[in-house]
Amino acid sequence: MSEPLLVVDRLGVGYRNRAGERISVLRDVGLSVSPGESLGVVGESGAGKSTLVTAFLGYLRGGSELLDGQVVLDGHNLFSLDQKALGRLRGASVAQVPQDAPQSLTPTMRIGALLDEALTLSGNLSAASRRQRAEALLASVALPSPATLLRRYPHELSGGQQQRVAIALALATDPDLLVFDEPTTGLDVTTQVSLLDLLNTLRRQTGKAMIIVSHDLGAISAVSNRLLVMYAGEVVESGPTAAVLAGPRHPYTRALIAALPTIADPGIPQATGGAAPSLSGGGCAFRARCLFATELCTIAHPSLIPIAGTDGHAARCHHLDRVDQATPPARRRRQAGAQPEEPVLLQVNHLSLSYARPASRLRPWETTPPPATVSGVSFAIRRGQTLALVGESGSGKSTIVRAIAGLLPPRHGAVAFAGQPLPGESRARPADLKRRIQLIFQNPDASLNPRQTIAEALALPLRLYFSLDDAACRARSIALLESVRLDERYLTRYPLQLSGGERQRVAIARAFAAEPDLVLCDEVTSSLDVSVQASVLDLLVDLQRDHGVSYLFVSHNLAVVRALADDVIVLYQGRVCEAGPVAAVFTPPHHPYTAALLAAVIEPGRDFPAAGARTVPGATVPTHGCRFCQRCPHAIARLCAEVDPPPQATRDGRLIYCHLPLETLERLSSELLGISQVTNSELEEQV
Repeated sequence: MSEPLLVVDRLGVGYRNRAGERISVLRDVGLSVSPGESLGVVGESGAGKSTLVTAFLGYLRGGSELLDGQVVLDGHNLFSLDQKALGRLRGASVAQVPQDAPQSLTPTMRIGALLDEALTLSGNLSAASRRQRAEALLASVALPSPATLLRRYPHELSGGQQQRVAIALALATDPDLLVFDEPTTGLDVTTQVSLLDLLNTLRRQTGKAMIIVSHDLGAISAVSNRLLVMYAGEVVESGPTAAVLAGPRHPYTRALIAALPTIADPGIPQATGGAAPSLSGGGCAFRARCLFATELCTIAHPSLIPIAGTDGHAARCHHLDRVDQATPPARRRRQAGAQPEEPVLLQVNHLSLSYARPASRLRPWETTPPPATVSGVSFAIRRGQTLALVGESGSGKSTIVRAIAGLLPPRHGAVAFAGQPLPGESRARPADLKRRIQLIFQNPDASLNPRQTIAEALALPLRLYFSLDDAACRARSIALLESVRLDERYLTRYPLQLSGGERQRVAIARAFAAEPDLVLCDEVTSSLDVSVQASVLDLLVDLQRDHGVSYLFVSHNLAVVRALADDVIVLYQGRVCEAGPVAAVFTPPHHPYTAALLAAVIEPGRDFPAAGARTVPGATVPTHGCRFCQRCPHAIARLCAEVDPPPQATRDGRLIYCHLPLETLERLSSELLGISQVTNSELEEQV
């Protein structure tokens, strides 16, 4: 095996609080990464992952200091170099791909200018050579038409394409080590699997070392050779990725896996109680949340103990044998939310939506308006029911949510709420109607004013809808916080003083302050780590049970949808492909697009998706025929391209919009996620 490219030895990082006390953020962290190797780093928010990532670049956040140890990259101790030497080493040896690709791409610069700037800094190339190199970089990350993309701005690319451009920028200096910080957050399943496939390909072809930090255990299992599990600033378990995920030996690793929703087990995942401490003090840092804790865990700090008979597997625990023999916790089974006798709360009929200007306001070069973003979508939600919308980015999920929230008026169709027509614009709705429909955003920062305390944020809807005085507002706010498993102490805090999971809980409490009948949940768990996600899902189930509220739930995560929803609608380019009870939709037969989504799901212990699951969206949106025909491996010429597919009803209550007979669809999807060997000529004969 080659010499390690990166060695982190006994690294300790901390800062001093206002009282002058030294607080540890990282303690005794050790790791190494060799060329061609991929290391995954997982852990909750606050585990120290981001601090560790910046340390790989020889950088510490303001107020932080190096307490102990060293970071050696390519033979150089990063924290002993001056800024000039450190800058040269960063450019030549290491590059980071940040979590939020759009924020790392200057919005006023074209993609070509961004790459040209990076290539100018990395070497003395001519303008022609830089352009040629820029096109080659875009091609290396599997982006189509590189010459065309060079002329585009970041906002003209999809989220997955922006992430690939960020990777191309990191590759511009040809570094030996690539560090990825949450590379798949917010991506849909097919874009995610395509990106992970790209990372594996780059590592095999270039021999570069990679470090991937993520809360997605499935993504980590697909791209990392070795795994590092962090908790409260220290490594609690490490070893080969497959071995750690298949046989976790630390209670915290077990808790992370138990909190992961899966397609195979549709139960609500087990949430880990409590929260990570800011510092461990004496004893084990995880003891307050551990089912195996004893008095020894309070007194003695455990060492990272190698596990006998394994290839580098180690865990930091006093009770390795007890953990290994314990039975995994059972998952909670959610009962059906709505009964057939419950009245319909929201009725949507033939809804069409568009962000485009009407034909009367087209610019001279625009001959016809673009097709609708959402076209002909119909569904109903009963009281106490959860309906999920799934599909790739650009399928129209959030657009539908915006329309129901009154932020985007419909182009065509009708929407009724509690039996009455629902005005298309929020400003046309009376206050009580606004109160009854609440929206929880994907990013809680979109609904929480950073200059308002949590008490002020919760008091706003209470005063607006119920005219409560200060004392009543405070009492109600405390009850709301307790309902989302927070306490009175949070009232005086500002959003920035809370973790991401805590801010999302406050956003949920703020929505429920209005005592709504319908809550619109737009990707509310996509940016949360698995343990916080599990607690939020558990919370949503409890709130629905206690208040009888209905949910319209948008998510990329199909396992979350299966655990939480009663019914699901699968959308592609604004059209319904499949709809019905959630358990039925996850059972063959499938629409070819539903099968592709399920095939792209990545979970620990599951084979990496086959090539057929990684088809990319078409460049244009068809105006007629099946929207999915450009990507469908079983599309029948002319028929699928020219004729809208009819709905076919299944025995289990589904509607599948496809020209292929149900018997054929069942044959094609009988091997869940498999690509059938049936030829198109055979399909044409059957149709």
